[in-house]
Amino acid sequence: MSGIYEQFGVTPGINARGNQTLLGGSTPPAEIQEAMDEAMNSGYVVFEDLLRKTGDFIADTLGTEQAFVTSGAAAAISLGTAAALAGDDREKIGLIPDTSSFDRNELVFQKGHDYTYKRCFTMAGARLNEVGREDGCTVEELEAGIGPKTVGIAYYESGQWGDEWVSLDEARALADKHDIRLIVDAAGQIYPLDQFMRVAQTGDVVAFGAKYIGSPHSTGICTGRAEFVESAFQQNFIGFELAGQKGLARPYGRPYKTDRGEVIGVAAALRRWFTINHEDRLAVEDSKRTAFQRGLSGVSGVDVTIPSTPQLGPNVNVVIHIDKQASGIAGLEIIKQLEESPTPIWTRTFDGGKTIPIGVQMLSDEEVETVIQRIKEIIG
Repeated sequence: MSGIYEQFGVTPGINARGNQTLLGGSTPPAEIQEAMDEAMNSGYVVFEDLLRKTGDFIADTLGTEQAFVTSGAAAAISLGTAAALAGDDREKIGLIPDTSSFDRNELVFQKGHDYTYKRCFTMAGARLNEVGREDGCTVEELEAGIGPKTVGIAYYESGQWGDEWVSLDEARALADKHDIRLIVDAAGQIYPLDQFMRVAQTGDVVAFGAKYIGSPHSTGICTGRAEFVESAFQQNFIGFELAGQKGLARPYGRPYKTDRGEVIGVAAALRRWFTINHEDRLAVEDSKRTAFQRGLSGVSGVDVTIPSTPQLGPNVNVVIHIDKQASGIAGLEIIKQLEESPTPIWTRTFDGGKTIPIGVQMLSDEEVETVIQRIKEIIG
């Protein structure tokens, strides 16, 4: 009998990219999937109670004042921005995302931090005022961008900004100085654990992607200071009914719905993330990386390197360098042929095929060997 994907005409393959949304993001560990299944098969619950009790656990774990599970990091950013815009003002909550009548509806943002998902800060009706330069931003430049319509600072925390940028701590100080909010996209800042907690405790509202800690792809965490996380909670998908706002035209957070299995999945995954031995976890991933080095050793035109920097965030990569002259084939062609394999193998490149970074955390040991052998076949 064909598998469930094949029954619907979909071809499953091997994810050698990592926690990428285009490939479904994550595969929860067995114990997390079991917890989710139990939640879905153990009856119904009052959803507010579920969100608040799991939120208490998340906040206690991260050392923040309040938290709740969202439908991904993007939802947490959007709801957090809505909280900064409206606070506890019921009239404003009902108007979002139309903020044209608001006294303050702008967020300052470092221009050089430009990234794919900055639009999430604008979905609730905020406008981005981009300040600084493409190659840096000083505290003075960021502060000069704060004006009478500024409601907060939108901050993308990559964990890798250098001294030429306003740091998260400096942004926190500016927000406090001007009594505005600090909204942080920290989607992948889940390791090291002290970084996870530090970032969570710094913003007024902070967004994380829970897929990175072993929860379902469709989940996230909204956490931070109680006043603003509570506003975000009230604007989430059940807040509309809780507040008795049936007469309002736009229940803003209604699209950000989660199910009870997903909520339990995040709480269980966070508990696991803070109790597992991460040295053991990384040793498992490192064995996959060294398998690529060993397996592709001696292949003409191929050099494999393991990044020497300490592991930050969710992605554990090994980098395959392709010398087109020596290998006789371009990296982009290798990527294409990998995707066209009987079992598709999905990789990617950021430099036109000169290098192919492999995200090993989604690969089983068997899949590692499959990818190695297929690359050797293509080049050979």
